[in-house]
Amino acid sequence: MTGQATLASRLIGAVALVAMAGAAQADGDAARGEKKYEECVSCHATERGVHGVGPSLYGVLDRKAGDLADFRYSPALKRSGITWSEQSLDTFIADPQKMVPANRMPYAGMPDAGDRADLIAYLRNAFR
Repeated sequence: MTGQATLASRLIGAVALVAMAGAAQADGDAARGEKKYEECVSCHATERGVHGVGPSLYGVLDRKAGDLADFRYSPALKRSGITWSEQSLDTFIADPQKMVPANRMPYAGMPDAGDRADLIAYLRNAFR
């Protein structure tokens, strides 16, 4: 193999490896996510209708933000127009105040994308 062919082959291999790692991270690990959920449990329950400082996360995926009648949401979250998807949860969990300024969630955010993917995998699997 020539030098250029070897370099191209290595580059293609590196790109494929990075792409596979990104896909694995995007899927998340529900077991690790359950551990990450320990940061949420002081405010949020996963049981239907059980609220703490924050609303129940039961069935949060595909639910409109601010839509549970028995929880007092901030006006900002109610008028946000968000329907919770994995992507919108990821953005919100990363920095709640940036996504929805003036929301009532007193949480600085989870900066690590892998941790967020794990947490979302846990939430996705917890309600199946």
